[in-house]
Amino acid sequence: MASASRRFKDAIYEQLAFIGKSLASGPRLEILDILCQGPRTVEGLASQVGQSVANTSHHLQVLRRARLVETERQGVYVIYRLADEEVCAFFLSLRRLAESRLLEIERVTREFLEARHVMQPVDRGELVERIKSGEVTVLDVRPQEEYRAGHIPGALSVPLDQLDRRMATLPRDRPVVVYCRGPYCVLAIEAVERLRRCGYQAVRFDEGIPDWRARGLPVEPAHRT
Repeated sequence: MASASRRFKDAIYEQLAFIGKSLASGPRLEILDILCQGPRTVEGLASQVGQSVANTSHHLQVLRRARLVETERQGVYVIYRLADEEVCAFFLSLRRLAESRLLEIERVTREFLEARHVMQPVDRGELVERIKSGEVTVLDVRPQEEYRAGHIPGALSVPLDQLDRRMATLPRDRPVVVYCRGPYCVLAIEAVERLRRCGYQAVRFDEGIPDWRARGLPVEPAHRT
C-alpha cells in the first residue's frame, strides 16, 4: 500500500500534469499567445488561428478546465481572457525555454525571415530611444481591439488590412518601425514587405506587448487611431 507521502506527491504531480496536458496543442498555445494581447471572442480567435469556431471553442474549453482562461458575457458574445498575468508570464517562459532548447525553432524562423528579407529586426534599446526623440514612425499592425488593450507609447494603430489605403498618410522622411504580437507573428513581416515595395524605409520590431511589458517598459492605453 502506498504511503501517505507517496499519495500526496502523486496527487500534486498529477495536477501539474493536468496543466501540461492542456497545453499540449499548437493551436491552444497560439490562442494563449493571442490572449496575451487582450480579450477576444471565440469568433475572433478562430479567424486568427485558422480554426473553425467549433474547434476553437473546444480548445478554449480545455484551457478553461485547466483554469488558464476565463469568460465574460457581453451581450450575445462570450469574451475569453487569460485567468491572470501569470498565464502570460508562463507562456513567455515556455517560449523562451523552447527557443533555447529546440534548434528547429531557430532554423524554421531563419528560413522564413530570410526568404522575406526581414532577418534583421530593430534593436529594442535603439527603438526606445528613437521613439523618445521622434525619429521614427511606429506602427502597430495588430487588430484594433488588441491595440486598445495596450500598445507601445506613441505607436499608431494601422491594422494590416488597412495598411494599403492608409499608407499615403505616413511620412516618408523618416523610418517606419512595425510591430505586432511578437517574434512569430507574421503581421509585421507582411507590413514591412508592403511598405518597402512602396519605397518606405521599414523595419520589423520582433517583440510584442507582452515582451515589452515583461521588460518593465510602459504600455499606453489607446489614444491614437
